[in-house]
Amino acid sequence: MLKRYFTILTLAMLAGSCSTRKTTVNQGSRLDSIAREYVRLGLAIGQYDGDFVDAYYGPDSLRPAKTDTSQFPKDAFLQRTGSLKKVLAAFATNTQNDTLTRRAAWLTAQLTAFERRIHLFSGTFVSFDAESKDLFDAVAPVYDEKHFQDLIAKLDRLLPGQGPIPARYQKLADHFLIPAEKIDTVFRTAIAEARRRTLAHYTLPAGEDFKLEYVRDKPWSGYNWYKGNYKSVIQINVSQPIYIERAIDLACHEGYPGHHVYNALLEKNLYHDKGWMEISLYPLFSPQSLIAEGSANYGISMAFPGNEQREFCKTVLIPLAGLDTTMANAYFEALAIRLALNYARNEVARGLLGNGMSEQDARRWLTDYCLLPEKGASDYLRFIRKYRSYVINYNYGQDIIRKHIEAQGGTAAAPDKRWKLFETLLSNENKASDLLAP
Repeated sequence: MLKRYFTILTLAMLAGSCSTRKTTVNQGSRLDSIAREYVRLGLAIGQYDGDFVDAYYGPDSLRPAKTDTSQFPKDAFLQRTGSLKKVLAAFATNTQNDTLTRRAAWLTAQLTAFERRIHLFSGTFVSFDAESKDLFDAVAPVYDEKHFQDLIAKLDRLLPGQGPIPARYQKLADHFLIPAEKIDTVFRTAIAEARRRTLAHYTLPAGEDFKLEYVRDKPWSGYNWYKGNYKSVIQINVSQPIYIERAIDLACHEGYPGHHVYNALLEKNLYHDKGWMEISLYPLFSPQSLIAEGSANYGISMAFPGNEQREFCKTVLIPLAGLDTTMANAYFEALAIRLALNYARNEVARGLLGNGMSEQDARRWLTDYCLLPEKGASDYLRFIRKYRSYVINYNYGQDIIRKHIEAQGGTAAAPDKRWKLFETLLSNENKASDLLAP
């Protein structure tokens, strides 16, 4: 009798398990269908908004037919976006699967960004913080001018000479300006080293590669255009002066273990291995960008922890560029303070876009606190006008990533664990609120 009871119980459990698996498969198929509609919608918006789609490597069957783009169908796009969000909300209440729930939440956050970008493209604006929350799932901390004045005071004590701090900083930096004829050699050396260090920890998809190009007259210093099939085009803007540390910064940020590695891991692990169609579309103005930019900046210290960037520059890149290493230590100490000053860029964008800051004051902040030369300040104003609250993704995004990794034990004292945690982050759908959750 007891044996019969256990047999019946076992069969019931197996039946329940099969039923649960079948339900999960059906729900997964339903979410896949929603994901395809999400991609179709994003590509349709991208026909009108040329900055909307940063990358797409999914099937051509999801691309919209060519259409007249003279009139932007704002209301129709908002209706489609809202409908998809309602479908996802209903889906989330009817699934018990954590993976599907998390995936649905990620899609919902991406669609909230779609709505905000549709409004922005149509000329409807909200506050800087409300914009960044909708677009990137995050609101950056606010710092008053005294915060930056205190940092500048530290820099004042460090820089040689006397006089205005921006001029003294620029004089020091000019010792490490890469000559135009050396840029390609220095960059290829930096990228090769960043790739070597990354491959010591990660096995990247077979055939991954990049093409390096030099461009002019852009509002940014570097850009990664991900092409799919594990290939990227990395562009370096040579209209801006390029200092020696930027070779490593951009090698890591745009390449290894930054954007190129992030996109390749997502394509392999989520698109090819799991069939998650939504990841084939990268909408630039979305929560995905905070993770992308934050991890790309954090990737610099992953590949070159501690003083290793300074030492590689001193022993390899500075001599390769034909420059003198005499002032290198002072320069890198100044760079550490300048990194903390980067949050001033957020305040310039916040003030210029919504809080009544004049262009004259914006330029003053960019030169006095961000230590940008006149052309650099002009270029960054162009960047703010084009990309708006996107600016928070670099500094605040980096801090979110760093705190998330370190909270799990991924410190410099545990490099293997740090690299593993970083790989997990790069291989999954994440948003800022996930990483900030206690």
